[in-house]
Amino acid sequence: MVSTMSTRARFSKGFTLIELLIVLSVIALMLTIALPNYFHSIDASKDKILAQNLLATRDAIDRFYGDAGRYPDSLDELVEKHYLRTLPVDPITDSTTTWHIVPPEEPLPGKVYDIKSGAQGVDSNGKPYEAL
Repeated sequence: MVSTMSTRARFSKGFTLIELLIVLSVIALMLTIALPNYFHSIDASKDKILAQNLLATRDAIDRFYGDAGRYPDSLDELVEKHYLRTLPVDPITDSTTTWHIVPPEEPLPGKVYDIKSGAQGVDSNGKPYEAL
């Protein structure tokens, strides 16, 4: 009877190599399914943040023009006059300095009519970032 207990105790103390390999392969399979979706969701969220930042900044430019009768001379002027709290970050380039500024047509005063993203490449819909 003693030999039966020691045999059971010896085999029940841990996992076999096969069991560990099976668990690791199941984890690897789950990761190969989940990771592409995770990275796609990060890219999609950056696209949505970019669209929101462009919308808010363009709205601030329009409000500035409505109040002052001219377009701002820089994006910093929107912050100085409290139309924006801070300069928005381009989430694709992760910078506030990469915005492309579109000036107004010649007879209109000011220097900032619109802004575009300075990022290279295309968004998740295939549209270039410069065209947003």
